[in-house]
Amino acid sequence: METVAIVGVGLIGGSFGLALRKAGFRGRLIGVSSASAIREALERGAIDEALPLAEAVAQADLVYLAQPICRILETLAALDGWLRPGSLVTDAGSTKSRIVELGRRAIRRGQFLGGHPMAGKEKRGAGEAEADLFAGRTYVLTPTAPEELETAAAREFLGWIRAMGAVTVTLTPQEHDRVVARTSHLPQMLSTALAVTLASQLESAEYLRVAGPGLVDTLRLAGSSYEIWRDILATNPAEIDAALKGFIAQLEGLRATLDSEQTENAFRTANDFAARLKRARG
Repeated sequence: METVAIVGVGLIGGSFGLALRKAGFRGRLIGVSSASAIREALERGAIDEALPLAEAVAQADLVYLAQPICRILETLAALDGWLRPGSLVTDAGSTKSRIVELGRRAIRRGQFLGGHPMAGKEKRGAGEAEADLFAGRTYVLTPTAPEELETAAAREFLGWIRAMGAVTVTLTPQEHDRVVARTSHLPQMLSTALAVTLASQLESAEYLRVAGPGLVDTLRLAGSSYEIWRDILATNPAEIDAALKGFIAQLEGLRATLDSEQTENAFRTANDFAARLKRARG
């Protein structure tokens, strides 16, 4: 792999470029993005140069799509005619079923492999990019068949991901969307709903000073951008709806059994799961 085209050099795309460099990549990093994003990415050293999409893709061994989900879908639909034969196209989209389905149909001259780094921040842009953003984090790959991970291009890409310090996990696109609806999308919706609920109940600055660090931690995700989440909600609605229904049922159960043995049991279950999650994340 000698040339990488990063399409969308914001937080994730910029961090991918910085992480590749830190891992030892010595080839060319070409950015495709808005003028302001390119300027920021060049200043940070996340890319070496900028080109229009068609020119960048035509020279790339790896095309890394780090745009919002609907933009990834638009790019995938237009990409194939510009690709170098044998190149690998991957993405960093937060939902996978629609992206992988389109990637399989649209990419013929190269190979498409869906991906999702479980890393990020509430703030966006290449100015927030970090070379260690993926280190110690899970990087999900979503092939539709096991042999998709055995091609030379895929093996090299996986090697770089692991060199960045990421831990790879393989799921089907459908498994991915079901799981992240619970591990990522549901927490975002809960944080947003809690912030909206409290916004009208804690209007006084004096009341806000009474809030402890637990509330601040719980509302961390409430600072996320709707521009990003709009595409996630639009492309994984059934699984997010199912996750919300399950949570609402649990919340109603707690509401109905306050100061009871059932609530005590719920706390025990919650404690056990929190400990399991902490162990699983190392």
